[in-house]
Amino acid sequence: MTPERPRRADATDAQVETPQDAKVAVSRVDEPSALPTTGSAPLYAALDLGTNSCRMLIAQPLGSQFSIVDSFSKSVQLGVGLEASGRLSRASMGRTIQALRICEKKIEKHGVRRMRLVATEACRRARNARDFIRQVRRETGLALEIIAPEEEARLAVISCAPLVNPSTEQLLVVDIGGGSTELVWIDLSAVAPPDRPRAIMRLHMGFNAQGEGAVARVVDWISVPLGVATLKDQFIDVDDDAARFALMSWFFEENLASFSPYNAENPREGFQIIGTSGTVTTVAASFLNLKRYDRTKVDGLQMTSDQIDLVIREYLALGPEGRRTDPRIGRDRHALIMSGAAILQALMRIWPTDRLSVADRGLREGLLYAQMSADGVLSDGPYT
Repeated sequence: MTPERPRRADATDAQVETPQDAKVAVSRVDEPSALPTTGSAPLYAALDLGTNSCRMLIAQPLGSQFSIVDSFSKSVQLGVGLEASGRLSRASMGRTIQALRICEKKIEKHGVRRMRLVATEACRRARNARDFIRQVRRETGLALEIIAPEEEARLAVISCAPLVNPSTEQLLVVDIGGGSTELVWIDLSAVAPPDRPRAIMRLHMGFNAQGEGAVARVVDWISVPLGVATLKDQFIDVDDDAARFALMSWFFEENLASFSPYNAENPREGFQIIGTSGTVTTVAASFLNLKRYDRTKVDGLQMTSDQIDLVIREYLALGPEGRRTDPRIGRDRHALIMSGAAILQALMRIWPTDRLSVADRGLREGLLYAQMSADGVLSDGPYT
């Protein structure tokens, strides 16, 4: 498959029902049900079914923010075998439905009435995806929808708005998934520095949404059908660990050859990359030497290219067995961390900056923001 591109450089026509220009910051906790519901504020659910994982958040609006009251995350490997067969396997669908049953019980337990439950690259590509969606509805009662790459990219972008530096004039938001990687290049140079996070938030209305005053301009975006699972599958027959990593990084870079920033002769000053994915947060946790993951230390962390390269060299030195037992990586991610690291290394090589902002937020947070904004339940307030 070839990377998906917009019909024109500035954006596409897809829109979300989010009429208000509200602002949001995410208040996260690591343990489910750590925050009680307050008063009569409604609860919202957002579920992201990807190529590798099934993840859900249940949240409650709280001023200009939202607080997570319950969560779920499980590696279901929905896309196993998809590269070769073009179909979701019976075993992978069975694992996924088991996870979705747990999600349905959580939704019912909390009495959630407003929800958005989406599937991404594996279901976009599988020939039997529609049959699978119908099976999920029959067995769990959950209505999944398959979203387009542009919407996936846009939702990831708006979730990262609070991490945009006031000095940022050119922004690249990268979402490394299991089956695809979305990249969005945004020009903020016409927006006053204090207004840049708010300008990013306005993109909830669409990549070519216009508002009053200066706007964030989406220069280019791309969805590359290579994520941590699909890239790994491309080189599964290469035995040598270091050679496999080098080939994966080269291959991903080749798939970015037509992306506008690739050949841009631009200074490093004023550029920012925000990376949102399990790969990026795992690399950050390894750099911080966290034996137990702590979101408060990872989200918003800035890492240099040299620091990222150091972590990747440590991964290579560990080898497959060492990575499997490394508590900083975790057993759910050890088999996929090198393909994710190959993507990350390629991006840092071709984009004109030597720093990466780490975001422990993404599609689910974007889904929550879009729903709450559409309902007008978020107050106007500062970013945090």
